[in-house]
Amino acid sequence: MHRILVLHGPNLNALGSREPSVYGTIRLDELDRRLHGLAKGLGCALETLQTNHEGVLIDSLHAAVGRVDGVLLNPGGLTHTSVALRDAVLATRLPVVEVHVTNPQSREPFRRVSYVSDVALGVIQGFGAESYLLALRGLAEHLRSGAQA
Repeated sequence: MHRILVLHGPNLNALGSREPSVYGTIRLDELDRRLHGLAKGLGCALETLQTNHEGVLIDSLHAAVGRVDGVLLNPGGLTHTSVALRDAVLATRLPVVEVHVTNPQSREPFRRVSYVSDVALGVIQGFGAESYLLALRGLAEHLRSGAQA
């Protein structure tokens, strides 16, 4: 059974109430329930964490080494600012899939730069909460196939 860590970054605790016209109406607890259900169906064990703190994300990535097989990471606004988070993704050597509810490429110009994308296994974005489910399916298949990150 593959173990997957889902890291929800800054402001994702406000899903469902924060700009629902942009981020949708699903709450984070409901999204996590859906992820856990899908993970069970895929034969994966899932752990989720939401934090608004960059250091907690970085510490969680480092602590994941040897404990999980892969990571889904929504860095939120840190996507566009955090070299330290990028370095942590690299340091883990784990397959990391970057996830975004919205499509940053269709938003403000500053959101079009990701410090994580080029070191991630893949990027899923723009499908609302479904982005997470698509990313989980992709990561689970990657792990099942035994492909290298």
